[in-house]
Amino acid sequence: MKIALDPTMFRHTPLLELPKLVAGLGYEWIELSPREDVLPFFRHPRIDDDMLRKFRRELDAAGVGIASVLPLYRWSGPDEEEREAAVRYWKRAIEITSLLGVEVMVSEFNGRPEQSSRSEGKFFKSMAELLPIFEREGITITLEPHPDDFVEDGHVAVDMIRGLNSPNARFLYCAPHTFHMGGDAPGIMRRAGELLTHVHLADSFDHTASSGLRYIVNPPDSTARVHQHLDIGEGDVDWDELFGSLREIGFDGTMTAAVFGNEHRARDSSEHMLEKTSEFIRKHW
Repeated sequence: MKIALDPTMFRHTPLLELPKLVAGLGYEWIELSPREDVLPFFRHPRIDDDMLRKFRRELDAAGVGIASVLPLYRWSGPDEEEREAAVRYWKRAIEITSLLGVEVMVSEFNGRPEQSSRSEGKFFKSMAELLPIFEREGITITLEPHPDDFVEDGHVAVDMIRGLNSPNARFLYCAPHTFHMGGDAPGIMRRAGELLTHVHLADSFDHTASSGLRYIVNPPDSTARVHQHLDIGEGDVDWDELFGSLREIGFDGTMTAAVFGNEHRARDSSEHMLEKTSEFIRKHW
């Protein structure tokens, strides 16, 4: 089992200094998530092959590996021109992942919930073009449902991934999205079974609690989805249930600390996440 760090809270750290920083926090693995000088959100990758070679040297020197690469592109967006651009960006991101010697990519469905049928069609159109590349490069694409996406429910997401009918398509359970996915971690994990190879770890408040008034978005009819990515123990996620469910299905994949909300104490937060994750693994395994 791998425990990785999503270094979003350290996104202003120069790329070549990142491996040493992560190693100093006690992690052996990084989930390379969007940052402006590598894989910016929804835009073409910025890094060139020369910088990739330098980055690999720094990773080797620090004894840190890349567990997964996480790009975010609108490959299921209802706008066709934007979808085509996203597929081009994906092709370069896959090339970058291959050059880094990484075999796992993580992403979201990235469509629009108000145009779910159209977004689903765009998603499968993009995957028809990209899945053969993933398979040729030996890279697994691991997908998560996300608040304000055309796939938000965990059960639906698992079935969507099965529908791709590819050994290179897998499911990611994102703990801070638990309450937007239906609040059924055990059921979703059992449904996913061997498809579940990756987990994002962070805490979040249950927006359905207190008659839906745990936190309030105005105007009252807003369709905004609100959640947090906090340290384990700061929200409402049932961690014993989550880790126990992972143990039940024989999970042996990657767990990524994905806290974004504590940038003011990023080092303490990252160390806390490693400690708590290790503690729950020892307890349940």
